[in-house]
Amino acid sequence: MTYRHLFSPLRVGPLTLANRVVFSAHLTNFAQDGLPSERHAAYYAARAAGGSGLVITEEHSTHVTDWPYEKLIHGFRPAVVPGYRRITEAVHAHGVPVLAQLNHNGGQASGMYSRRPVWAPSPVPDPLFREVPKAVDLAEIAEITDGYATVAGHTVQGGFDGVELQCSHSSVVRGFLSPATNLRTDAYGGPLANRARLLLEIVDAVRETIGPDRALGVRLCGDELIDGGTTIEEAVEVARMVEATGKVDYINTSIGVATSTLYMIEASMAVRPGYALFVSNAIRRAVRLPVIGVGRIKDPVQAERALAEGHCDLVGVVRGQIADPDFLAKARAGQTADIRTCLSCNQECVGRMGLNHRLGCIENPGAGHEAVVLPVPRTDTRRVLVVGGGPGGLQSAATAARLGHRVTLYERAGATGGQVASAAVVPGRAEFLDLTRNLLTECRRRGVEIRTGVAATEELLRAERPDAVVLATGARPQPPHWAAGLARVVDVRDVLEDRAAPFGDVLVVDELGFHQATSVAELLADRGCRVRICTPGMVVGQDLGITLDMETFCARADAKGIEFATDRVILSAAAEDDGDGDGDGDGVSVEVLTHTTGQMSRVRADWVVCAVHQTPEDDLWKALRDAPFEVHRVGDCLAPRRADAAVVEGHRVAAAL
Repeated sequence: MTYRHLFSPLRVGPLTLANRVVFSAHLTNFAQDGLPSERHAAYYAARAAGGSGLVITEEHSTHVTDWPYEKLIHGFRPAVVPGYRRITEAVHAHGVPVLAQLNHNGGQASGMYSRRPVWAPSPVPDPLFREVPKAVDLAEIAEITDGYATVAGHTVQGGFDGVELQCSHSSVVRGFLSPATNLRTDAYGGPLANRARLLLEIVDAVRETIGPDRALGVRLCGDELIDGGTTIEEAVEVARMVEATGKVDYINTSIGVATSTLYMIEASMAVRPGYALFVSNAIRRAVRLPVIGVGRIKDPVQAERALAEGHCDLVGVVRGQIADPDFLAKARAGQTADIRTCLSCNQECVGRMGLNHRLGCIENPGAGHEAVVLPVPRTDTRRVLVVGGGPGGLQSAATAARLGHRVTLYERAGATGGQVASAAVVPGRAEFLDLTRNLLTECRRRGVEIRTGVAATEELLRAERPDAVVLATGARPQPPHWAAGLARVVDVRDVLEDRAAPFGDVLVVDELGFHQATSVAELLADRGCRVRICTPGMVVGQDLGITLDMETFCARADAKGIEFATDRVILSAAAEDDGDGDGDGDGVSVEVLTHTTGQMSRVRADWVVCAVHQTPEDDLWKALRDAPFEVHRVGDCLAPRRADAAVVEGHRVAAAL
């Protein structure tokens, strides 16, 4: 398709954008000692090279009281200017404008790093940081405004084309705008006009600093999704106030509060694409300024539709361009099928941020490593055999083929996908299959020979006489020690791969703390089972919090009647006859320890489904140790982990061949 709206230019204040896609601001954790790094420059430049119409960098802190996470850019320090220049020069080299987002996180922060009290309009503690902030006085409000102006001046020196004021999901300005966090009774509290006063003063100060030749944008939250918080009606009124200043060139949008309803800001695949476009739609109907719409827009077709239907003038695509920096270039070239579409799995982007690591991407092992150049394609082409069509094997094959090797991939099943294909059959997880589907597309485009339904035996591999073999043979279920060989104690994969069909009362044992247990629990509940999840952890599916899946899962589990039992350890299991004498209705009785109290109990179930650790499928590795060619292992056959590890290892091993 031609994407008539997507590739039409648009005037935004003093800037003319070549298309309607914005690489919006998001955290990266690339800063070093509070300063921009070379990693920043290469990262943003890659998205500019891929065709993004506008790049907006992550937030730049405007005051010493604002240090909510370790690797924040301290924009108030003059030392940032050289790093700013590296970023702007790198992006401008591709003819794309770049803006800097300015922010003070206010009460949504911590004094852990700054060793100072956090500032906010009122002493309302944030539910995540749980730290009572200092209510700022009038002199400190003026200091906040001056801080924005100071950083705006640094961005001018650094060559930025303008700035965006983050007033949306984590900001002192949001704190003033929201009736939930602004309890003041002075000129900055009460009616909306008073609560918006700080924002308008910052607009005045920043515009005076950057002058008329640079763009100024404001990002607003349309609905905080909290009791007593900002609603779409108030957001529209604030947008009108912003436009009335005559000093703002566009309005960006958001939804949710970064610490209370973060799961709706960076929504997982459990939330439908385009879910937040109602915010930009409402604001666009109220103002004449260009409006940016957001909300898990993962491919050019969805972006084009959002524009064509009038929801917005520009589309913010972040995770889609993290997954594939050439998102726009491929769409323009008519190669939409080649785009590595974002999974919204949140494992390597949002998840790594939450663990204080640099940003990554399960789809794109090069994300965050743009400054590291892959080796040039080899002149001495090698014959490479890859065994296993899961994410590790497919990534190995794709990278090896990209570097000029002749690659053949063997998959013993009838189709590629591996455990990803199994994981994608459960409710709300179908998009996870895009991981291997996208890799398979890349393999085919690069000429990898794919042989499905073929078991790569030791004899076959030796007979092929390759230069190198990459084993990505995965892992197999490992029954827990207490399973006692019982037929009705099965693995999650047995259910997902149709080797077992539990019914009645089902106990799901969660020892992994991720989607395995929670997904199969939902699947069985949908099939009519009465499901209880038990875990030795304090929370069922505890790592779902990192990927922002916890809230939506808990809501669905409650609706489906799934029960939770935490701090429980299974010690033993035994068959339990139901007494009808037919021999086919035996259940399972498990001995359970509540490890916080030492209490012992017995629980009966018709079936027990285990989400437990697997064991490597490494028989081929052992058989090929003396082979006359290189042999490498990646992914679960090396050590059973998650898909992101398999992708990273597949890429790393292939790049070193």
